[in-house]
Amino acid sequence: MTRVLVIDYGIGNLGNVVRAFRRLGAEVRLQEQPEDLEWAEKIVLPGVGAFGDGMAGLAARGWIEPLKRAVVAGIPLLGICLGMQLLFEESEEMGRHPGLGLLRGRVRRFPPEAGKVPQIGWNRLEHTGSHPLLHGVPDRAYVYFVHGYYCEPEDPADGIATTVYGIRYASMVARGPVMGVQFHPEKSHRVGEQILRNFLSL
Repeated sequence: MTRVLVIDYGIGNLGNVVRAFRRLGAEVRLQEQPEDLEWAEKIVLPGVGAFGDGMAGLAARGWIEPLKRAVVAGIPLLGICLGMQLLFEESEEMGRHPGLGLLRGRVRRFPPEAGKVPQIGWNRLEHTGSHPLLHGVPDRAYVYFVHGYYCEPEDPADGIATTVYGIRYASMVARGPVMGVQFHPEKSHRVGEQILRNFLSL
């Protein structure tokens, strides 16, 4: 049974993520403080809401340096939605806010040509390469999004899948033990379940 630590930093949507991993047979702890981090075989950083609030929540609970040490130690980390955005160096959401800096790049607001913002609903994942997170996931499969900002990796190779919403952007990223999905796998039915299963299998 894979031991999964889900970080509770005062941002919503945690319950669905916890239930999704438990349905797949994982042993899950929802944790506010970075105690007993060595217990975890996998770490999940979920979240919805504003970037600045997310970073403030992580800092207030003492997560920032322990998360960085966990990544250096090679523990797989999955950011979901806001959690993926927090992996990057900086966001332009309501000013400029520093992120965790685990991936090089910025978080940007969708341009006017994207149309209605936030993007809410189902959209396609288009593979840009092979990665274990994509095992068994069909190219151009639909997943569920809710977000008004997108991630722009400095190295395009960090994007393992893209989505088009006015522009083409990286909707899945990975570099070493650091991974992120902009959509909500816990709300994306079989495709999302397969991605979570793949993360547990890493």
